[in-house]
Amino acid sequence: MKSFGFNSNHTVAQVIESQTPTATGHDLLIEIAAIAVNPVDLKVKTSITGTLEQSKVIGWDATGIVIEVGDQTSLFKVGDKVFYAGDISRLGCYASHQLVDERIVGKAPTSLSATETAAMPLTSITAWQALFSRLKINADVDAGKNILIIGGAGGVGSIAIQLAKTVGKLNVVTTASRVQSEQWCQQLGADHIINHHSDLVLQYRTLGLDDPDYILCLNNTDQHFATMAELIAPQGMICSIVGTQHKHDLDCLKSKSAGFVWEFMFTRPMFKTNDMIEQHRLLNTVADLLDQGTLKTTLSNTIGVLNPTNISKAHQQLASGSTMGKLALTL
Repeated sequence: MKSFGFNSNHTVAQVIESQTPTATGHDLLIEIAAIAVNPVDLKVKTSITGTLEQSKVIGWDATGIVIEVGDQTSLFKVGDKVFYAGDISRLGCYASHQLVDERIVGKAPTSLSATETAAMPLTSITAWQALFSRLKINADVDAGKNILIIGGAGGVGSIAIQLAKTVGKLNVVTTASRVQSEQWCQQLGADHIINHHSDLVLQYRTLGLDDPDYILCLNNTDQHFATMAELIAPQGMICSIVGTQHKHDLDCLKSKSAGFVWEFMFTRPMFKTNDMIEQHRLLNTVADLLDQGTLKTTLSNTIGVLNPTNISKAHQQLASGSTMGKLALTL
């Protein structure tokens, strides 16, 4: 098999030739057809200190076909087309083949291309868990409530808008900072769009809406914490996926009985939680919603074939901070 890894935080990807592994236990051996890149790829790459003796293979978004199954598997068979985000504590998907625990793998949607499919797993899992596991949104009782999504045009925001609208049945207010990103959010179903580079409290309240029952922060928690604390409705919930560099006073949420919770997509596979299989189930649900046309892929650009040059191009685009939706590469 061939994979692409980094031995320092400033070099281009190195080509690695190695023996294709064997699937055992709960693992599937997947021949990869396409991958997508995410900000977490850059974070892991830049976290490398010094020079590694063995290059680190990154990447957590892929689709492909099952070519071997472990002796404890039951969810898939050889020949099945699948999509998944994987486990950050294991080798990534910048490769021709990958071992992945079947409990975090879903059946691939049948209506999308490989690149359109590869764009979906990590962000769909993140958004779904944030909305329905962390914020505990239930359309049966919460339909019509307001959610503010900070950073709606990025990868997670692009699917979070759709899920909040179609599955959560919420009124969606999101932020964007450019004409192109505003149009992108509108196409995905956002009801209102405000600019996160301006006063969010003033802009939100100018809309004449009740304060948001839910806030999902996908961009710079430090910058927006005070604003979120002011805007959140009494008994509301805030969820963020972006780590902080500064300490924040949770007491400012006390009088509202408001809550703050984190979403980290890799928690279940990292800690082998008892409900790890929920990622398999939610990916299957997302695949069904994509095939029904309820959701649409968030792919915005296919960079080209997976190789060191195109990996660098994709990383440069991500680092620019102007990417809408997702970027993919083919095998």
